[in-house]
Amino acid sequence: MISVIIPHLNQEKALRRCLASLCEQGGLREPAEIIVVDNGSLVLPDKVCADFPSVVLLHQPEPGPGPARNLGVSTARGDILAFIDADCVAEETWLSTIERRFEGSPQTTILGGNVRILYDDPGQITLLEAYESVFAYRMKEYIEKRGFTGGGNLAMRAEVFRAVGPFGGITIAEDTEWGQRASRLGFRIRYASEMIVYHPARKTFTELSRKWDRHIAHDFAEMRGEQFWWPRWVLRSAAVALSPVAECRRILVSDRLTGARARLLAFLGVVQIRFYRVRVMLALAGGADVSDLSARWNRP
Repeated sequence: MISVIIPHLNQEKALRRCLASLCEQGGLREPAEIIVVDNGSLVLPDKVCADFPSVVLLHQPEPGPGPARNLGVSTARGDILAFIDADCVAEETWLSTIERRFEGSPQTTILGGNVRILYDDPGQITLLEAYESVFAYRMKEYIEKRGFTGGGNLAMRAEVFRAVGPFGGITIAEDTEWGQRASRLGFRIRYASEMIVYHPARKTFTELSRKWDRHIAHDFAEMRGEQFWWPRWVLRSAAVALSPVAECRRILVSDRLTGARARLLAFLGVVQIRFYRVRVMLALAGGADVSDLSARWNRP
């Protein structure tokens, strides 16, 4: 059986859409267990979850999707654990793909899926939708080059989770750290292109910048413990500032965008976010508080 675990924080409308997509799955050999773990919402999603009889609702006050996922795992009954975020929509074959891949390949231990952008209006995409279509959720690249995949479209055998251990807390990028820990222990993460979920793009630049605040804070904390970290961090900042030019080819050949307008928007988006990252990186080099960047990702 597959246990689906969904961390949730103040996303009632999106959660309803996510649960509806999970309850409309086809081709499963046996029904899946669905566990929502609320992570401190201002309004608990009791009513939303009650509208889907198969859904179990838990509460995790410790902030961060990692602790929320860990609590879900602690009550899960399935031999396969599948993770999706509350604001995602699962392709109708998402669960059957997971089931088939694990049943058909005993050596498969961890799967990372294909995350696509969910457009509000496919005929008139926004700058952030265009940017994230190309530069967000590049799971195949993350798996092959960096040894991790995203927690919003992730599946594993329950025994693997027990061997690797729980997700980390809010002060780290918990899915990155967990995946790289699993890779170091010898578990292979496989990319499943047909295991598709759709993730909405951020609505505002502030939402996107908070995501990068968290990732930058994690990278900074990691590098600061190494020798000659300061000049290396400043050089990395300079490389980020120059990087939009190098991304032109990626934008032009991407199969996730259609038309000149969308590609121009993607380029403008990458310029904007890369220069924001540079400002934050240089502020950290100058002594800014890294813990503040991590904390405001999950709480106002």
